[in-house]
Amino acid sequence: MATSGGGTSRTTKRCRKRKYKKIAESKTKFIKPEITDRKHLSDVIPLLSSATSAAHSFLLRNDLHLLPSQSLSLESLLSSTSRSLSHLLSLISLPIPSTAPLPQPQTNWFDRFLTSSPDCDPRWVHFFNLSGSSFTLLLRLLTASLTSSLHPLPPNVALAATLFRLSHAASFSAVARRFGLDSSTACRAFYSVCKAIVENLGHLFELSSDINRIIVGFGWISLPNCCGVMGIEKFELEGPSVGENGFLLVQALVDSEGRFLDVSAGWPGCKKPEDVLKSTKLFSGVECSKEYLHGPSLELSTGNSIPQYILGDSFYPLLPWLLTPFNKTNGELSSSEQAFNEVHCRGMEFIRVAFGKVKKRWKLVGGKWKGQCFEAFPFVIVACCLLHNFLIKCSERMSEENVEISRDREFPLFDGLDDDCAKRNRDALALHLSGVCVENCVQS
Repeated sequence: MATSGGGTSRTTKRCRKRKYKKIAESKTKFIKPEITDRKHLSDVIPLLSSATSAAHSFLLRNDLHLLPSQSLSLESLLSSTSRSLSHLLSLISLPIPSTAPLPQPQTNWFDRFLTSSPDCDPRWVHFFNLSGSSFTLLLRLLTASLTSSLHPLPPNVALAATLFRLSHAASFSAVARRFGLDSSTACRAFYSVCKAIVENLGHLFELSSDINRIIVGFGWISLPNCCGVMGIEKFELEGPSVGENGFLLVQALVDSEGRFLDVSAGWPGCKKPEDVLKSTKLFSGVECSKEYLHGPSLELSTGNSIPQYILGDSFYPLLPWLLTPFNKTNGELSSSEQAFNEVHCRGMEFIRVAFGKVKKRWKLVGGKWKGQCFEAFPFVIVACCLLHNFLIKCSERMSEENVEISRDREFPLFDGLDDDCAKRNRDALALHLSGVCVENCVQS
């Protein structure tokens, strides 16, 4: 049945009225809770502010008894809570509630720690990742450099502040609060101490000075005449210029005790390991100046001789002094090749564990390096590797428990030609290791 135009008009008007009514009701429903929420917030915010003040007071009273991870987390939460409260108050136009002033400590955190902590206090390790006695020895080695570069800042304050930042990835503002400094002074002290460590502890890279000890150490694990294990590790960067997935490469050589013998840091992440190797002082010291690995060859039990060498992963070229594992390019490996690869694999663990310990102990380099001062990052990594060696010298070895060992295989295998002399050296060592394995099986 057809409908007249007037009936259609009346129907449309009724629909519009119902629509406007629903819109008005929805607006009313929206406005009423806002008023209610505002009144509720005016009652709750003073309670939140009071709780924040109480938490801050607790932190000030107990900062010497909390682990750094706990105190830093609490500080971060308190800071974000205070900012959120202030922002919320400004949005709803409520006056900021008056609170009693927060109690302030009479002296800074580090001064109070020193007056209450003998060298044997375990909190030295919790706060600075070394014992009090090792701190005293390290301070003695660095004092002259720090006095000349940081006067009038006391060297012990500068060193402790730097170790705290390295150990816990603390911000400069967090470090400044604990050591009675401003952020710019904390920053200057940090880089001055790292520089002093590199300049005064560089002798702890012992590839040249203690080669006999290094060779004897590898001999105990069936690697005769071996002078180190070499690898590459990625260290992450984050910033406007590198994005979220940037990183730099650090090449290092370690001994059988996990001490760093040589470190070359700061190579761009896009660089191939073989190109990194050829650009380092270690490579030129072996190939050109003969500064490294120029000692006598060793006669093996098979009658062959092996020159001084180091082990490297498959992404490196096989060289007379750099032995990489056998690859299954021409079928299955022989028994001697398998024996070599097994020992080689155990040897490569030393470099992975060493890097893992550095990242675990010094959390600042274990996480992403954030900020603009990217050119300083390689320098800080080298300082951390020297501190790692220093603590081994002090018999403060770090447990391998919970150490994350990188097994990154993103680097492509070396696809160039192998050196014939290098092949002969590797075959000779493989034959020797195969005989050692047979002998061990017979004895067992």
